[in-house]
Amino acid sequence: MDFFGRLLELDFMRVALLEGMLLSVLAGLLGTQVVLRRLAFFAHGVGAAAFPGLVLADPAGVSPQVAALATGTLFAGGVRGLDRRLARVGTDGVTALLLVAALAIGIVLASDVLGSGAAVDQLLFGTLVGLSSVDLLATAMVCVAAILGQQACGRAWLVAGFDGRGAGSPELGSRSSEQVLLVLIALAVIVSIKAVGALLVAALLVVPAATARLFTSSVRSLRRATFAISSVEAIGGTVLAYALDVPPGPAIATLASGCFLVAVLVSIGRSA
Repeated sequence: MDFFGRLLELDFMRVALLEGMLLSVLAGLLGTQVVLRRLAFFAHGVGAAAFPGLVLADPAGVSPQVAALATGTLFAGGVRGLDRRLARVGTDGVTALLLVAALAIGIVLASDVLGSGAAVDQLLFGTLVGLSSVDLLATAMVCVAAILGQQACGRAWLVAGFDGRGAGSPELGSRSSEQVLLVLIALAVIVSIKAVGALLVAALLVVPAATARLFTSSVRSLRRATFAISSVEAIGGTVLAYALDVPPGPAIATLASGCFLVAVLVSIGRSA
C-alpha cells in the first residue's frame, strides 16, 4: 500500500492512471463495436496511418492530435475509395497496402528527411507518463462524444453488428450511423496514440474487448467486462512499467496479450 501511495503522490502517475481510465471507457463503448464488427484491422490501420502526421507535427508547428487526425482521415478516405475500385482485393487488402505505405513514409521522414529518429520510439510506442492536462481533456471530450454516439446510434450499431442487411433499413439511418461509428473509432485511436503509440492502440481498444468476448453473452455485459478488463490492464501495465522502468505502452500491451492468452486457454478448457 505504501508503494501505491507513493505512486499517487507523483503528478505524472496520476495523469497516466486517469488517462488509462478514460481510454478504458472508450474501450468499453467503442472497442466492443470494433470486435463485434470486425474492425480491428481498420483501427490498427488508422493508428499506423497517423504516424507520418505525428512525425510532421513538430517541424510544422501544429498539434500532434490535429496532424494525426488529418492523416488518419486521409487513410480512412483512401481505404473507402480504393475498396470501391479494387473490390477483388478486399477491404483488408487495401487497408494492408495503405498501412504499409504510411509506416514506410513515416519512418523515412523521421530518420532521413527530418532527422528526428530519436523520437520514433515515442511515436510508435507512446509515452503514457508524459501526458499533459490538454491530452486528458482531449480524451475526455472523445469519451463524451462516444457516449452521445452510443445514445444516438446504439440501436443501429447493434443491428448492423448482428445483421448487416438489416442495418440497411432507412428508419435506422444506417449510413449516417456507420459514418458516426467510424469517425468515433478514428478519434479514439487518435487520442490513444500519444499514450500507447501508433503501433499499440489495439492493446487498449481491441484486445480487452476480444478477451471479454470469450466469456460474455450480451452486448451490455461485453461493454462492462471490456471496461473492467481494460481498466485493470491500463492500471496494472502503468504500475508495472514504473516498477520495472520500462515504457508503459509495451508493458500494457504485454499484459493485455497475456490476459487474452490465459482467457483463450480457460475458454478451451471449459469447452473440452
